[in-house]
Amino acid sequence: MAKILLALIIILCGCWMSSESQIPQSQPISATTENSKLAQVLKVETTGEPNNYTFSVTVSSPDTGCDRYADWWEVISPEGELLYRRVLLHSHVEEQPFQRTGGIVAINPHQTVIVRVHMSSNGYSPMAQQGTVRDGFSPVNLPEHFAAILASVEPLPKNCAF
Repeated sequence: MAKILLALIIILCGCWMSSESQIPQSQPISATTENSKLAQVLKVETTGEPNNYTFSVTVSSPDTGCDRYADWWEVISPEGELLYRRVLLHSHVEEQPFQRTGGIVAINPHQTVIVRVHMSSNGYSPMAQQGTVRDGFSPVNLPEHFAAILASVEPLPKNCAF
């Protein structure tokens, strides 16, 4: 409900932000061959307390080995600020979907965040999860190039084990 009201206010006042800084709006993604090359965050669970949360993230990715694998997932703000990154050290060819835990993520329970995954071969997937610790997470399709600059921000994988 709050997202709908925010969108209406933004539209009515004519102050729509650029896609680099806006809260992503859900957009359908068609089922194409290209999408079969994309990873996606299927589920996000959290434990902990304010400013000290652990995220458990379930990812589905079309890993083929070190040539193409999900090399990290990250928690970012709707404005595109990196809050936490969980680097994945190897491919998960035989383990799909897979779940990995990471944190500490210093956010409050009602702070909206986005959890997305990155593929070594083709970058960020637009298929992510958005929500709060308090209310949970749901699928969101991010705009193309949303916070793409984060792909060069440390920590980054050093190599792929297998």
